[in-house]
Amino acid sequence: MPEHKKPVGFAKKPQSQTVAPGGKAEFVAEVEKVNVKVKWQKGGKDLIAGPKYTIKVEGKKQTLIIKNLVKEDGGAYMAVLGAHKEKFELHLKEEAKPAAPAAVVGFAKKPQSQTVALGGKAEFVAEVEKVSMKVKWQKGGKDLIAGPKYTIKVEGKKQTLIINDLVKEDGGAYMAVLGTLKEKFELHLKEEEKPAAPVAVEGGKAHAEDQIQTELPVDDTAPDDAHQNLTGLFAEKPASVSARIGETISLIAKVDSSKLVRRPAIKWFKGKWMDLGSKAGKVYQFSEKYDGKAKVYTFEMKINVDRNVAGGYRCEVASKDQFDSVAFDITVETSVEESTNILSTFRRTAKAGDDAGELDFSGLLKKREVKTEVKAPIEEVDVWEILKSAKPCDYEKIAFQYGITDLRGMLKRLKKKKRVEKKSESFAKKLESAYQVDKGGKIRMSIELASPNLEVKWLKNGKEIRPSGRYIFEIIGLKRVLTIKNCTLADDAEYECIIGEDKCAADLFVKEPPVTIIVPLDDQHVFVDERVEFDCEVSEEGAVVVWSKDGVELTRDDSMTHRIKKSGKKHILIINDATKMDGGRYKIITNGGESEADLIVEDKVLQVLQSFADLTLKAAEQAVFRCEVSDDKVTGKWLKNGIEVVPSKRLHIAHNGRFHRLVIDDIAPDDEADYTFIPDGYAISLSAKLNFLEVKIDYVPRQEPPKIHLDCTGSVVSHNTIVVVAGNKLRLDVDASGEPPPTISWLKSDEVLSETEGRLRIEAKNNISSLVIEGAVREDEAKYNIVVQNPAGEDKAVIYLKVVDVPDPPVNVKIVGIGEDWCTAGWDVPPYDGGQPVTGYLLERKKKTSQRWMKLNFEPVQATTFTASRMIEGCQYEMRVYAVNGIGMSQPSVSSRTFMPLAVPGEPTHLTVEDVTDTTITLKWRIPEQIGAGGLDGYLIEYSKEGSDEWVAANKELVDRLGFTVKGLPTGEKINIRVRAVNIAGKSVPAVLSQPVTIREIVQHPKIWLPRQLRHTLVRKVGQQVNLLIPFQGKPRPLITWLKDGQPLDSKQVSTRNSEVDSILFIRSAERCNSGKYELSIQIENLIDKAIVKIRVVDKPAPPESLKIADVWGFNASLEWTPPKDDGNSEIIGYTIQKADKKTMEWFTVYEHNRKPHCTISDLIMGNEYYFRVFSENICGLSDSPRTTKNTAYIQKDSDIFAALPFKGHDFNQAPKFTQPLLDRSIVAGYTAKLSCSVRGSPKPKIVWMKNKMAIINDPKFLMYHNQGVLTLQIRKPSTFDGGKYSCKAVNDLGEAEVECKLEVRVPQ
Repeated sequence: MPEHKKPVGFAKKPQSQTVAPGGKAEFVAEVEKVNVKVKWQKGGKDLIAGPKYTIKVEGKKQTLIIKNLVKEDGGAYMAVLGAHKEKFELHLKEEAKPAAPAAVVGFAKKPQSQTVALGGKAEFVAEVEKVSMKVKWQKGGKDLIAGPKYTIKVEGKKQTLIINDLVKEDGGAYMAVLGTLKEKFELHLKEEEKPAAPVAVEGGKAHAEDQIQTELPVDDTAPDDAHQNLTGLFAEKPASVSARIGETISLIAKVDSSKLVRRPAIKWFKGKWMDLGSKAGKVYQFSEKYDGKAKVYTFEMKINVDRNVAGGYRCEVASKDQFDSVAFDITVETSVEESTNILSTFRRTAKAGDDAGELDFSGLLKKREVKTEVKAPIEEVDVWEILKSAKPCDYEKIAFQYGITDLRGMLKRLKKKKRVEKKSESFAKKLESAYQVDKGGKIRMSIELASPNLEVKWLKNGKEIRPSGRYIFEIIGLKRVLTIKNCTLADDAEYECIIGEDKCAADLFVKEPPVTIIVPLDDQHVFVDERVEFDCEVSEEGAVVVWSKDGVELTRDDSMTHRIKKSGKKHILIINDATKMDGGRYKIITNGGESEADLIVEDKVLQVLQSFADLTLKAAEQAVFRCEVSDDKVTGKWLKNGIEVVPSKRLHIAHNGRFHRLVIDDIAPDDEADYTFIPDGYAISLSAKLNFLEVKIDYVPRQEPPKIHLDCTGSVVSHNTIVVVAGNKLRLDVDASGEPPPTISWLKSDEVLSETEGRLRIEAKNNISSLVIEGAVREDEAKYNIVVQNPAGEDKAVIYLKVVDVPDPPVNVKIVGIGEDWCTAGWDVPPYDGGQPVTGYLLERKKKTSQRWMKLNFEPVQATTFTASRMIEGCQYEMRVYAVNGIGMSQPSVSSRTFMPLAVPGEPTHLTVEDVTDTTITLKWRIPEQIGAGGLDGYLIEYSKEGSDEWVAANKELVDRLGFTVKGLPTGEKINIRVRAVNIAGKSVPAVLSQPVTIREIVQHPKIWLPRQLRHTLVRKVGQQVNLLIPFQGKPRPLITWLKDGQPLDSKQVSTRNSEVDSILFIRSAERCNSGKYELSIQIENLIDKAIVKIRVVDKPAPPESLKIADVWGFNASLEWTPPKDDGNSEIIGYTIQKADKKTMEWFTVYEHNRKPHCTISDLIMGNEYYFRVFSENICGLSDSPRTTKNTAYIQKDSDIFAALPFKGHDFNQAPKFTQPLLDRSIVAGYTAKLSCSVRGSPKPKIVWMKNKMAIINDPKFLMYHNQGVLTLQIRKPSTFDGGKYSCKAVNDLGEAEVECKLEVRVPQ
């Protein structure tokens, strides 16, 4: 009968806990078997692993971790294991306030208040003392969150708050919070200056034109170019930058999508037409992020700067009918020491050995002379215009210069264009020479007519284009527009516009978008003769890709080794029956990206996952030998004492997958032997011994003391050890004799075993007592005592049971070393070895983005460290470890932290000494030529005395700048200096000065560098500040002296401040007495240098003197005066003269800036009496008070009488004249259309509308309007029969006029 199995329960139950809010709670449960799993529940619902809950399984130990505790996390939880349920609770307590720290980290630089104009941008900068500290920005007690409004940047110790698109509500007080420190600052907003109002246009003609324009009906056709109407989609625009060769720059564009109905599409261009989307690779990388809360798209373009990056760029973003564009420049700085060898321009942009990269042909066009550091951006040119005017012998040179690849195709089209173009009578503006559009996009080609009544035809490759859903003709005034929607490669052609005998042509280039990789390749680790499939998914179906192995292109011709397959967007590389020669790095390349993966092919190695142990059994029992190997296809044979076992009724051999089993029923003494399993094709074997336990039965008389019958029975306490594999069944039968029949007791470590049911139970039958263990576990390993008793005595025996199992997983797996393409992993030995010594360890790794683990070794390693190679720099990996003993392989360890193979940077370049003093030395250098994916954290500066090998670090923290001053050096010593670059991978090779430096001050003659603006007299107004900064040189620090007019300065009026390199003279509020000569002298021992600065403080002048009226005649008056006594320390530049009528005394300016001390005032009014006054003027302005005449000037009346001229009225009669003609129209059937024109005539003309020369009278289909000279004919729902020639005639008594147009009605397709 099958034995009843007891359900598996908890060996250790989870306990209730009390934890503070915000903390972490960890509940641990232990189960009795390894292969069972605990379910964690709250409120009857299963908890799922995620950011909130972490569920770990480590052997029998299973853990639930709850993070970031909040009030809702408190309550009752349940651990469920089959039918067992254990309840526990989580209580939350108030978190105790932490004790005040011993030292508070504060601000190194505090944010300052600012005043900014509305609509602008405010930027507040704070610096902290430690990099790990984070500043919180607040307004009104609430934290500010990064988004479209607020941008928060953290760059080392520098932390910045940027407030965009300032409005009135943004003004006020803000707070920067750092721990317990708070710094307050304010933002003040000012109104932007309003632009001056435009001058009104005078004249009736302008008014009439404006009136005509406002009264004409609005055209319902599309605008000329939708891209001309910028809609302000950018929330943040990329700005112009300057960078050095070798640096990586990042350009960011942000788009606010809160008002968009479709996802915005972005394009990056270099120059006029180069789309950078197809250039993605080593130089240009593109990324995109979306902030769901702020509804902002962030587009980023990273550029690895080289010589070819410099120039003008453009970023365009579009969403349905909205569009925005921004232009910016990138300037590349280079060194004057760089070689100008022409061969250097033939390098590839990528490093040697890389497959990617482009030849730098444009480098040949740069000037050969050595340039300064800053390069000017390359001017954009039109290659078509250059080819038109060039000689045929220069075509190849121009193609090489401007990077033209399809020269032959361009010359064919140029051949049609190279003719002398005469001034056209039909075209006011012709087509551009060429247009470019993306596949699937829309293009608009427009011309402008010289006359409105011209008929236009459009041709494509010589065939006329008819209007359709894709080809749309538009008429906008004199413009004629051809719009092509959903462009395909078939639209790449030459287009012509013909008007009579005149025509113009343009080429349309349709560009396919770059093919990007959506699903990259994964690493593969297989055995010999296995099938390998590399699959990759790209962005478009039918895309052209290139497969390569170790840099060698794979083609379909090599079908014997591999097969290339396409399925929609998927591209598959298949290798049947892989060999070790197939191992290597495989790469797939498209025109928009690439992906690579490693293939490792290993010889087949058979692993024994579970062996079998010796058995000791009694007669008629069943013996089972079972083992597990790693390959389920492996067969083998069983041997008994070296002779192959033949299956029979008692002997059964079974093979099920990886398991091989030998079963012997009803064992007999002849079955005692050594049994061996040998896998076919492998030089390994597994052996175990079957021991037959013979039970001896002797006749004993009554009252015979009990006796235990075992093979090992000897003295009173016998010793025997039985080994059993964990998970196997164990049955120990004990036969005892004695009279009367004895009782048999089992003890496990002095604890009596009495259970007759369950996993560990005692079975009794006749005089035989059996200990049965179902599925042995580690806890069953112990000393078992057998005690047999009857009235005649007792007997004892001891059996030691040893349970062997696979070991626990290794612990504390960590990465102890990282290189460019390798890493070294370390770990600790398992806490439990399974009762068998650990024979070694197996390791696996995987990419972070992949789910496939790849074995790193097939032979177990003995050490607790391992170095893995053939890794990709900059790719993130994880590793885990297995422990192996004689029983099998453990569960995998917890994965290591994510790591990235990185190379140490190269050594700093151009290390030089900039300055030396008695105790310091100042150094400068340039960035390393090679940095790598790990970036650059900073620089370490070390020094040592000459002859010593001990290097001392000069800086405790890494230096970000490219310069450093080493302080505290001994005077007179010779010092060696070296600089190392440091990143996360380690320190670089040091850059060392070529020779030691002697620490001694260098004497430098004093020299004053007087700024150019101070070489002339400095003029300031009264009340203004005077701030003079005068640099100088000299070592050691010179003695500085200031004098004014040969006398020492008055410290109450003038302040000075001196440093080692400059001197500052400051006057807070200038007065007239501060004018004079200021002399600066610097002196070092007997050496001296001087400089003189002249300062003149000016004020407003006094009014002029002796003002009088010299003469009065007719309508004129003559004034005279003398200059003022006080000219304000400045030349008088003119006078302002005003007049006032004695009756009103209202003053009016007559002359300004009059330079002479006299003037004549004309156009005075007859019979009035006038006063006059005069102001003096210098560079400070007009005098505070004027000088007024004491007398008045009286203008005598004249007796002449004015005779008015006779008036003649204007004749407004005019024959009718059309000021705006009718225009040819092409309309869609079923949609109401209007024909409009305008006419002028007096008396008002009579209007007659005609169709095909027939007057339109009382037809309800047509409505006619006449408003202020604007004539409109409305056609309701026209059909094809309404097409034809329409004319409008205006008639009055003076004549008549007529205009006509052609109306085409087309049926939509």
